[in-house]
Amino acid sequence: MQMLQVQLEVGTDPREVGRAREWARARLAGFGVEADDSLLETLVLLVSELVTNAVVHTGRPALLRMALSGCLVAGGGTVRIEVVDTGSSPPRRRRADGDDTGGRGLELVCGLADRWGWRQEGTGKRVWCELDRGRDARAAGAGAADTGRSGSAETLLDAAREQSRTRALRA
Repeated sequence: MQMLQVQLEVGTDPREVGRAREWARARLAGFGVEADDSLLETLVLLVSELVTNAVVHTGRPALLRMALSGCLVAGGGTVRIEVVDTGSSPPRRRRADGDDTGGRGLELVCGLADRWGWRQEGTGKRVWCELDRGRDARAAGAGAADTGRSGSAETLLDAAREQSRTRALRA
C-alpha cells in the first residue's frame, strides 16, 4: 500500500491557520485531489480546526502532518491529519450556542472525520483525525461502535462556514 506523508511547522501567529489551509490545499492537489472535490474542502476544514485549536489554546508552535494511504484519486484510501503541540491540556469538546464565535472545532472534527483522537506525547499532545475516501469505506466506518460522528455533515459544514465568516469579520 502506498503511504505518503508531508508536514508543516506552524507558528504562533493566528495567520498561520490560513497558511496551513493553503499548504494542505496545495499538497492535496499535488496528490491528485481535484479542486471541486468535496473531500478537499472537508480535509482543509479539518486542518483548519485542528491547527486553530493548537494555535489558540497553546500559544506555541505546532507541527501539522498529513499522511495519505491508498489511492485517493481512484476513489479509495485514507487521509490522516495530525497536529502535535506542546500544550499539556487534553482537547475538550464544547457545545457552542448559536451566536458563539468559538467552541465548535472539535464538534466539527467529530462530525466530519471518520475517526479522531488524541494522546500525550512527551510534554505535549498529538490530536489526529482520519477521513476515508469512498462510499464503501464511509459506510464501514459509520457502522463502527464509536465513530465520533454527531450531526449531519451538511449541518456541520454550514456551522463551520458561519464560524469562518464570523472570524474573518473580526480579523
